[in-house]
Amino acid sequence: MKVIKKSLGQMGTNCYVVWDEKTLEAAVIDPGFEDQRISDIINENKLKVNYILLTHGHFDHLGGVNQIKKLTGAKVLIHENDADCLIDPRRNLSVLAGMSMILEPADGFLNENETITLGNIAFRVIHTPGHSKGGICLLAEDQLFAGDTLFNTSIGRTDFADGDLNELLNGIKSKLFVLDDATTVLPGHGENTTIGYEKTNNPFLKGRF
Repeated sequence: MKVIKKSLGQMGTNCYVVWDEKTLEAAVIDPGFEDQRISDIINENKLKVNYILLTHGHFDHLGGVNQIKKLTGAKVLIHENDADCLIDPRRNLSVLAGMSMILEPADGFLNENETITLGNIAFRVIHTPGHSKGGICLLAEDQLFAGDTLFNTSIGRTDFADGDLNELLNGIKSKLFVLDDATTVLPGHGENTTIGYEKTNNPFLKGRF
């Protein structure tokens, strides 16, 4: 499994291009802003992008969806609880940034424990609401694409209309902290970390459970 990470836009949203090196089947996770660097990765590696996978529906993770879909014809997948974020500027929070982001509806949904196959790679969907109602993480091998659920020594904001701190913390404890400590966490913003490191050092979670 090959993973390239790019930090996009003024909000530093992490976009991940992931592919099977044998089949060149690929997914783009959270193309937050239109950025030629993502298109270049796809073109230079001759990737067949099957999916655009969205960890949640906030605008800073959606801005490049149309660009990548137009380039590749990939299917856009998101959790059902955040599906209306694609078509509602209030739900995707773009109105807070003086924008009105409206995209095409999703092509399908990412459901709890569903497996998305990409060549020889299998992504398992882990529903972790709290930052948003449809927030998810994606586990592939020993890599956890965590969106805005879990960060390096931090967690996602829960002060938006559909946020819930207790729900977020409980999801991290019951669904993420049961993973192997060596699991690499690839967050929606900031630097990578591991499950074991966050158990010991995350101030939002340390000593809470």
